[in-house]
Amino acid sequence: MLPAGAPLSVWLTWLETLSPAEINLGISRVRLLIDRLQLPLPVKTLLIAGTNGKGSCVAMTDALLRAAGLSVGAYTSPHISRYNERIVVNGETVDDCAIISAFEVVETVRDGVELTYFEYGTLAALIVFAEAELDVWVLEVGLGGRLDATNAVDPMAALITNVSLDHCAWLGNDVETIASEKAGVMRAGIPVTYGDSNIPEAIERHSRELGADLLVAGRDFPVDIGTDGIWSWHGPSGDLESLKAPGLLGEFQIRNAAAVLAMLDAVGLFDSIDADLVNRVLPSLSLAGRSQRLTVDGVEWFFDVAHNPAAASALATTLASCETRNMTFAIVGLLDDKDVDGIIAPLTDSVDHWIAVPANSERAIPSGELARQISNLTARACFVADSVAGAVEFARHEASESDRILVTGSFFTVGPILDQLATESRPEI
Repeated sequence: MLPAGAPLSVWLTWLETLSPAEINLGISRVRLLIDRLQLPLPVKTLLIAGTNGKGSCVAMTDALLRAAGLSVGAYTSPHISRYNERIVVNGETVDDCAIISAFEVVETVRDGVELTYFEYGTLAALIVFAEAELDVWVLEVGLGGRLDATNAVDPMAALITNVSLDHCAWLGNDVETIASEKAGVMRAGIPVTYGDSNIPEAIERHSRELGADLLVAGRDFPVDIGTDGIWSWHGPSGDLESLKAPGLLGEFQIRNAAAVLAMLDAVGLFDSIDADLVNRVLPSLSLAGRSQRLTVDGVEWFFDVAHNPAAASALATTLASCETRNMTFAIVGLLDDKDVDGIIAPLTDSVDHWIAVPANSERAIPSGELARQISNLTARACFVADSVAGAVEFARHEASESDRILVTGSFFTVGPILDQLATESRPEI
């Protein structure tokens, strides 16, 4: 264990040394330590998996349940700026002391078990939630589902947002194989909501074999969306009419909201939720790095962590629905396991000028190599930035107030640039 008084930053650096692999899928280690910790796990745990939209669905679930009068813990990953963002109790990120205290508890029972950074953090979140004696835990799956650390906790319901290609090195090279991994969050006899009407056969098959109660978008909870963005939801327990669009941009966020409502309906957490509550909560919801718009020195900045082809396509659709700008400059940084062509191609018509930057990760594609691939795909020049600061400086120099600066490709790209802009805006003390 680290010496008493070690700050959170030192703990986080140390956690990275405990496992030889950054990603080591499997739930046996986490289950072993949950048993050693003898944590009082709640009956009401909701597990949210899927390729895209998990963080948005966690945020919506958390906000709706708290507005309905319940105490809620929400665990997400990765974070944008601070590790504390991952562990939220009743809408508030927990402080360093609470996280360090939970880390110390994990260490007292670890006894040499190799844990990844994510596994250690997941256990810490469970400890924080248990100590807070919450009504509901909402857990976001980190990678896949079947072998993810969060799946060590048996949920009362699960939500799978959608399935598309991502993390292929760990989950498989086709949608059906990936879907089989995500289907691992299902349990016999519990409701499982699937948030996309285009459902993989692997999800259907696994639910039949297991005896899970599967609810599918469009089939079991139809949604009607008007041209003005007003929508209606039709579920087993009734209808919600005249709903305003979520504050999170993009029509796909309405589908995410519909899936959340279906999950809450299926587990009996819907009694206190009506159209008035939905319209009070969801339109004001925001989430850093998800279609987030900021105006800095008169220039619009647009941040989105899209890091796979499906997310990039959704981002392109969202940009097309926004106010037209004269030029769009895109700062892009990607990790080396990502489909560069699949991410850049959907954005080609939305972007006029490209800037490649190294994402803040050891797995980042070097900016020179990324620029080469972008130029080959788009037939346009791509500026090579050696750092976040260099990318921001170049974009600011080139963009005018009638332009837009898009930042995308990874949490490890969006986060550092948001941090830089935030630091610059703070007054000197």
